[in-house]
Order: sequence, then structure tokens, then C-alpha cells
Amino acid sequence: MLNYKSFTLGVEEEYMVLDKETFELMGHDQRIVQEGQKVIKDKVKAEMHQAVVEVGTDICANIEEAHKDVSLLRKTIYEIANDMGLTVGASGTHPFSHWQSQLITDHARYSEIVNELQEAARSNLIFGLHVHVGMESRELANHIANSTRYFLPHVFALSTNSPFWEGRQTGYKSFRTKVFDKFPRTGIPGIFESIEDYDNYVKLLIKTNCIDNAKKIWWDLRVHPFFNTVEFRICDVPMTIDETITIAAIFQAICARIYMLRSKNLNFIQYSRALINENKWRASRYGIDGYLIDFGKQEEVNTRALIYELLDFLDPVLDHLGSREQVLHAINILKTGTGADRQLAKYEETKNLKDVTSFIESQFIAGA
Repeated sequence: MLNYKSFTLGVEEEYMVLDKETFELMGHDQRIVQEGQKVIKDKVKAEMHQAVVEVGTDICANIEEAHKDVSLLRKTIYEIANDMGLTVGASGTHPFSHWQSQLITDHARYSEIVNELQEAARSNLIFGLHVHVGMESRELANHIANSTRYFLPHVFALSTNSPFWEGRQTGYKSFRTKVFDKFPRTGIPGIFESIEDYDNYVKLLIKTNCIDNAKKIWWDLRVHPFFNTVEFRICDVPMTIDETITIAAIFQAICARIYMLRSKNLNFIQYSRALINENKWRASRYGIDGYLIDFGKQEEVNTRALIYELLDFLDPVLDHLGSREQVLHAINILKTGTGADRQLAKYEETKNLKDVTSFIESQFIAGA
């Protein structure tokens, strides 16, 4: 009997702090973080821009625990912000605020990043979702990271939630990824033959002053530098709690499915970074409404069809993980559209980005 209990979950989300009346991004001098830490301790943190609040769950044994924790975090931050005359929302980018008017948090780490990366850092006003999946060992984490790279664009397409940037409709379902591409060491990672191979890469970057620690590797997927986890970093922060939980459950199930294959001396085909990047670009541009490349068939396939194929692929592990309902909520996303689709629909209805941002805000604790 395989042990699926090692596939614990941690979920990190980044929220935008908003003025209650104008729905503009608002710096809050970390007052929300300070108040939040009185209630939820180190589960809430400051981010580089003052208009961003980051939260992270405890280590969760299963997806139900993650659902409870994410709900509690969203509700807590929402209530604290409201008490201050502010509010919060979840979108990969703010629909109309400009980064130039946003303040940087006064902290040595952020000053160092801005000094090194300059405009790329100052303009990096984006909001993501990171999902950590626990592993038995870092060796297993490296194996699973190599094998799960192929699925990143599929799950990313489901999370797309940033069609607007600085008051413009960008034509992308996720423009957040285009903003983040300006950073070094981002995007789809390559394959590492072993965990020692990965560790030696990190050591070389530190030795040559490229980075001072491994957390400055900002790939869409990485073996965590300090913990036995695989960290999925490709997704926009979803608009709703249910969407966040669906994405987290899918990433956990992908890891468990690769683990199941490995127990039978099987593996999923590992494709090159160059090929997977083609699918990532398509997902950022079209979300669930485009086509991805099926590398096995060497042809374009409807993205929705590939997501249904992914759900079928995951089916054998869902009952072991207790996540069938949460994973299959992806079918609802395929029916009702992603956050990006709903933002665009609201804009078509009102032609007003303030109304779009108000709509995002109204969905923040839906279902909590």
C-alpha cells in the first residue's frame, strides 16, 4: 500500500489592498499585517509593495484542512482591512492602478532586490498563488518536479485571472506572467538529473554572486531550497476560495499520480523546457479557450479537452487523497470560466474597470 500521507499541502496567496470607495490599490504601511499577526501569527507577511498582503496556511494534512485554513485567512484579512476602512481582492493584476504610484515596503531585503533589479522589481506589482506539496525526500521531490513540469500550463490555464494591466485590456488571460518574465530565473525550469545536480547548480550561483540564497530562484516550479516540498508557483491568485482549493488539489493529485507511476517503475514522459514554454505562452494568452500542444500526438488539442484528460489521469489517486470533489470542481471552472473570463464578462457588461474591481472584491470571501 502506497503512503499518500506525505503529500501534505501548504497554500500561499497574495492579495491586493484596495480603497473601499475608489477600489484603487492602497498602501497600508503594513498595518493589516501588524494587526493580522496578533490573530494568525506568522501566517500573514508583508510583501515588497505596500499594497500587497501575503498569507500562508499551516502544513495541512489534506485538502479539507487547506480549505478551512484558506477560508480563515481570507476572512481574517478581509475583516481587518474593513476595520481600517480598506478592503481586499484576489486578482493576478489590479485592473487599473499604476505601479508607479505604489510605495515599496521599507525592508532591507526589498531594498536589495529593487537595487539589483531596478524597474523590473518596482513594476512587479502582481499577485500569485504558491502551492507546496510535501515529499518523503528531496530525491523524490526532484523526480516529481521533473515529471510534473508538463502539466504546469494545463493547471495555469485554469487559474488565469489577470486580463487587465494599468487600465488596459491586454488581450491575455494572464498578463501577470508577462510582467514577471522581466525577472531573472523565472519560467519553466529545466530537468535536473538528480537532487545533487540541482543543489550544485544553486551552489554555483551563490559562489559566483548571482544570488545569495536559493529563494531568488523564481521558477514556475521548484524543489524548495530548505524543505522536502515541491513548490508550484506558476498560477495567478484565483478570485475565489473554491478555485484556489481546486488548483491546490490538482497539484497535490499530480504529485501523487507520478508517485504511483514510479512505484510501478513507470514515469510520465519528460519534455524539454522549450516545448513546455510553448504551452505556457498559449495558456497565458488564451486561458482555457485556446489550444495546447499534445506533444505525444504532435498536434494542437483543445485546452478544455486536455484538462478533461488530466482529470481522467488523476482519477486513480483522488480517493486516496480525499480530494475528488475539490479536483472535479475544475469542471465548474470549465463551465463558468476562469477569473479572467469573469473579469472580461463584467467589463463587457459595464465598460468600467472600477466595476470589474468591485466585482473581484465581492468574490473574495464568497463561500467562506
